[in-house]
Amino acid sequence: MAKIIGVKFKNTVKTYYFSPAKDGEEYEEKSGVIVETAKGIEYGTVVFGVREVPDSEIMHPLKPILRKATEKDEKNIRENEKKIPEAMEFARKKIEERKLDMKLIGCEFSFDGKKIAFFFTADGRIDFRELVKDLASHFHVRIELRQVGIRDEAKILGGIAPCGRVCCCASCMSDFGKVTIKMAKNQGLHLNPGKISGLCGRLMCCLEYENDYYADACKKMPKLGGQVKTPDGDGVVISNDMLKFVSKVKITHSDGSETYKDFPVNELGFKRCGNCENTEKGEEDETISEEISKILD
Repeated sequence: MAKIIGVKFKNTVKTYYFSPAKDGEEYEEKSGVIVETAKGIEYGTVVFGVREVPDSEIMHPLKPILRKATEKDEKNIRENEKKIPEAMEFARKKIEERKLDMKLIGCEFSFDGKKIAFFFTADGRIDFRELVKDLASHFHVRIELRQVGIRDEAKILGGIAPCGRVCCCASCMSDFGKVTIKMAKNQGLHLNPGKISGLCGRLMCCLEYENDYYADACKKMPKLGGQVKTPDGDGVVISNDMLKFVSKVKITHSDGSETYKDFPVNELGFKRCGNCENTEKGEEDETISEEISKILD
């Protein structure tokens, strides 16, 4: 078993593991610590205190926490944050002077103040060598310019998503998942870009959350527009409720009149859809009905 401490850094949701500086030392949640990372010495916030986990769940060797943050460290962090607006304003001014086709979205001071990283988006590659010289001569520190994608822009800037909550990428997602249009189709959503796109203009990350359930449920439901056999006669599927496993069916009678009625899927005879082979109602459909009944129960 290994002892670990969860730490996260500014503008990130992902939790990183470090080992305690000393055996028996306690670390309070939300307290500050100083750690060594690939970017150098950084200030982090404790997510959870000392825990023991199996060695197989972590990658060795873990870097130890250098020390707990002092009042001077906290003051240093606050001073660095106060410098950000001025640094952003100067950088934007130089970008305009150089007529560079790039959009500055954020900047970050290193803990020791010896480096400033600027984040920007652009349609293509940008020659920013002269811009780096301008920034370095003004701030007298090491300058890094990092080009990020449109999804990273939303993560850095944050904002309120269509659901009314803070964007997942800026609040609860540690990494970007793969999101496809098939996920929206599985959930029966209208393929309107304005309805299924996030602030970044790409497919909403939350489409991935329940995709496994909907992908499985889709295989057990009749196809929209497909012919089905109901206790009241043959009809056409108008809509599916994949949470209740109920289908709305339009039944056309011999006199030309139409009836719309909801039927539990286990009462319908239909060809299977999804990625499965099409089969008439029989043993396969009976199996599906049993599975649906278990879910509903």
